[in-house]
Amino acid sequence: MSDFNRRDVLKAGLGATAVLAGPGIVPVRAATWTNTPEPNASIRVLRWKQFIQAEYDKFAELTKKFSETTGVKVKLEAESWEDIRPKAAVAANVGAGPDLIIGTLDDPHKFPEKLIDVTDVADYLGAQYGGWYPVAEKYGKKGNGWIAIPQGATGGCLNYRISHMKAAGFQEFPKDTAGFLKLCQALKKNNTPAGFALGHATGDANGWCQWALWAFGGKVVNEKNEVVIDSPETIAAIEYVKQLYETFIPGVLSWNDSNNNKAFLNGELSLTLNGISIWTVGKTSSDPKQQEIAKDMDHAPMPIGPVGKPTEQQNILVAYGYKYSKYPKAVKEYIKFMWDKANYDAWEVASNGYVSPPLPAYNDNPVWTSDPKITPYRDCLKRCLDNGYAGDLGYASAAVMGDFVVVDMFAEAAAGSVTPKQAAARAAERAKRYYQS
Repeated sequence: MSDFNRRDVLKAGLGATAVLAGPGIVPVRAATWTNTPEPNASIRVLRWKQFIQAEYDKFAELTKKFSETTGVKVKLEAESWEDIRPKAAVAANVGAGPDLIIGTLDDPHKFPEKLIDVTDVADYLGAQYGGWYPVAEKYGKKGNGWIAIPQGATGGCLNYRISHMKAAGFQEFPKDTAGFLKLCQALKKNNTPAGFALGHATGDANGWCQWALWAFGGKVVNEKNEVVIDSPETIAAIEYVKQLYETFIPGVLSWNDSNNNKAFLNGELSLTLNGISIWTVGKTSSDPKQQEIAKDMDHAPMPIGPVGKPTEQQNILVAYGYKYSKYPKAVKEYIKFMWDKANYDAWEVASNGYVSPPLPAYNDNPVWTSDPKITPYRDCLKRCLDNGYAGDLGYASAAVMGDFVVVDMFAEAAAGSVTPKQAAARAAERAKRYYQS
């Protein structure tokens, strides 16, 4: 691992006006910020529950620093992704609750009229740090304005055991879906199986199931927001997933977002989709067995399917404030402070690259090249589609994702309770409830 520390990162963060140009990156221009928090402001922040303790500790430390700097009191709380979603909806409906939520995906698009306009924050950050990635902008904007600020994504990559892959006859990780299936079949034959969540796992199950659907050309809706999931392309994706499922460890139909982490670190799994948390926890564990597993791990992007391009779905994190807040300026100031490059970089180092950045200026953080096992996570937002693809983000797309329509479609067919055609037809009917309501 390269030698770097947080002081180096903070120094790097001060040079935020120098960004390497690349495809789709907007040149940095001067940016100004004029916002003063309300006197005696006090805000309540609800964010996603941590998978890496050092990540949360640094976030809490920076929050304390914000309070000391601005005088704004902050009550910081954390809940699981699954629990944040209903609490966010309740807050919007009753007009009371957290001032700011850092949640997932397109949840803020369910109630955009209830949210603080954060266009000024988004414009400032985008101008300061090289412009937002297109997928991040899509999650943050409603019409011409911004209703949420993307924090990044708890990037999902394939986590695998190097020695088990080689024992299965592969010297490098397959880059296409055909080779990926062959690897999973060989791992199963060697009693070192793969395992992917097919329960209601917000990050893991949605991530790989949406990838599979899109990889074969399927999609929930077309560009006109018409439900088209009952298609030959979807059937092909289901047939492929059925073959993958036959190679999986038992029990995945009930897995949430933590089950595969535990199974991998227990030595029961050789391959899964996850953030960098499995490797980070294993590497820092006091258990020698988990340390050995981490040494034998590596990460790879999701394979390319017949469509011929990356089709990843990533668990995008978004921050959004409510209009009922008495302190909207304090909410905006908090976001601006936490997204400041020096602070964001220090937080990223503490998380070991757990969150893939939404702004290109954050890519020069030394954490991304400190170990080649981390680097695949840096570019997750470059490889992903939004979960409303190929239509618009909004209430319907958020509801279909929140209701696990695509996950359930694959799970029902994989379990054999319905045929692939029946599963696709059922998914179409469920999706129409939201898109045609």
